[in-house]
Amino acid sequence: MNDFTGMEELLQDFLLEASDLLADVDSKLMELEKTPNDKNTLNVIFRGFHTIKGGAGFLNATELVTLCHLTENLFDKLRNEQLQLNPGLLDVILAATGEVRLMFNDLSRSAQPQRAPQPILDALAAALEGKAVSLNGPTKTAEPAAAAAAPAVSAALQTAAQNGPDWNALYQTIVGGAAAPTTPTTTVAPVASAAPAPELTAAQIDEEKLKQSAFGRRGDDVPGRSVPSASRREAEPVAKDNTIRVDTDRLDQVLNLSGEIGLTKNRLTHLRSDILQGRVNADILKSLDESVSQLDMLVVSLQNAVMNTRMQPIGRLFKKYPRLARDLARQLGKDVELVLSGEETEIDKTMIEDLNDPLVHLVRNAVDHGVETAEQRSAAGKPVKSMVYLGARQEGDHILISISDDGKGMRPEVIRSKAIEKGLITLEAASALDESASLNLIFLPGFSTKDEISSVSGRGVGMDVVKTNISKLNGTITIDSEPGKGSTFTISLPLTLAILPVLLLRLSDQPFAVPLSMVREIMSVTPEEQQLISGRPTMVVRGEVLPVKSLAKLIGWEESGKSEVGVLMQVGNQSFILSADGFAGHDDVVIKSLDTFRPKGVAGVTMSSEGEIVLILDIKELLGENGH
Repeated sequence: MNDFTGMEELLQDFLLEASDLLADVDSKLMELEKTPNDKNTLNVIFRGFHTIKGGAGFLNATELVTLCHLTENLFDKLRNEQLQLNPGLLDVILAATGEVRLMFNDLSRSAQPQRAPQPILDALAAALEGKAVSLNGPTKTAEPAAAAAAPAVSAALQTAAQNGPDWNALYQTIVGGAAAPTTPTTTVAPVASAAPAPELTAAQIDEEKLKQSAFGRRGDDVPGRSVPSASRREAEPVAKDNTIRVDTDRLDQVLNLSGEIGLTKNRLTHLRSDILQGRVNADILKSLDESVSQLDMLVVSLQNAVMNTRMQPIGRLFKKYPRLARDLARQLGKDVELVLSGEETEIDKTMIEDLNDPLVHLVRNAVDHGVETAEQRSAAGKPVKSMVYLGARQEGDHILISISDDGKGMRPEVIRSKAIEKGLITLEAASALDESASLNLIFLPGFSTKDEISSVSGRGVGMDVVKTNISKLNGTITIDSEPGKGSTFTISLPLTLAILPVLLLRLSDQPFAVPLSMVREIMSVTPEEQQLISGRPTMVVRGEVLPVKSLAKLIGWEESGKSEVGVLMQVGNQSFILSADGFAGHDDVVIKSLDTFRPKGVAGVTMSSEGEIVLILDIKELLGENGH
């Protein structure tokens, strides 16, 4: 059903602008928590709600107008010092911004937004009257039923701080279904620390399901949104954003280069006519050479300029996460600050979309499992406030994104024992692993650490999904952890997925391409230089024994026995030598995907300068299929 027939273009323009405004509001709210009396921040948030309200009015989105009007009035009083911001009031404001985002989801489906939950509207109205409020409702006027209808997870956690945790109620409110109502009669202060969890049986609660529902993998997650109560509408998937904002200077550069290429094309057309008519001399050939060289330079410049139009600051993604970390930390009774850096670093817009889920999971794990509770930090002599750092920087043709915390870290020996206990690796294999390889065991499917009394931080839940998603972006993820000090996860990604630097190899007369980022060295491979270990060919390179893998064998071809070229490759933590018949240099290629049919081990295709079809190999998939 379309409630906006004839207004589709206006609706899309509104959603594009309003979504950016709301993201800025969320970011400013995190700043406001640290400096609640900052007039500039209060004014920016006020103007954000005012602008969203105005656009919603043009669309006749009445419920969105109502919610924004109440919030706008609240900030008008805050900036005029008629009200004072406190943690309880900020919780209500953040709940309101979460509802605004849900309303945007309704609008993106061309449906009128549903009404915001009445407890939020009541809390905003009570705050405007100067009454102290929290997520449990106004202090002086809230009825018990209204308190029970407020965001249920926070209510359950706050009730737990007084009377001990009602695990059944908390579980039901997170995963859906009826839960016994809570009936607080007084305002509950923000939780200072989490209550110790009693030992639970399987009959009481499915721990794995609770973790995944509360903090783990959910396909419909929206960063920054509080967990909705069962009475709230179910979140629906939102269509992927296919729009992009481009600086006009970049578009002007593309236009100028296109014009210059047009002039060069006209010159080449004229030279072609002269040559076809037999007017060939040294001056004509010199002009032809100059024109072709100029065209080559212009095409490269145009290619780079077009790629720049796809580049976006990663800060547009990062600014979602302080709200996510803040909400989760308050639910867990922790004091956590998420510090951002490198927001101006640019990355391909399509990669920004696909990075969201892995980063959400890593930030959640840092807050939920990486950092300790206030009591644990005090006992360890650490500051009560935990710090989580999320940063990005460019190094060469790669982007590095790091998520680090000052928490309890991970112990390699405990991770190894857990992997052995779960049957993921053998004792013999585990004993051969160094510390780095031991930490990487958390990426194995099925690995998890649920024993809270151990020194492992419990990061295993879903980390295999994180690594899989990063691998799809041709990236890698590494771990550096020091027990008692904290952990750092570093993601390395190419600047863009559209253009890939490759090394061209040959098997007989057929060219193949491998990503240049995986290539460490090119060398000769002869039978005399190889030796068999356990029946498999190996070579010693500067004291390192490396397996030799035949490209022909990996793709299922017959070996010609003419392999003379070896490529020392690094795929994750694995190094090996890939042997082929020869190589034909390197190139920057535009990848064409194979949508209808994609053979295993083939990432895509491109065309060589000689007009040959070149298969771009997916080395990780080839190793997974035939590399063991």
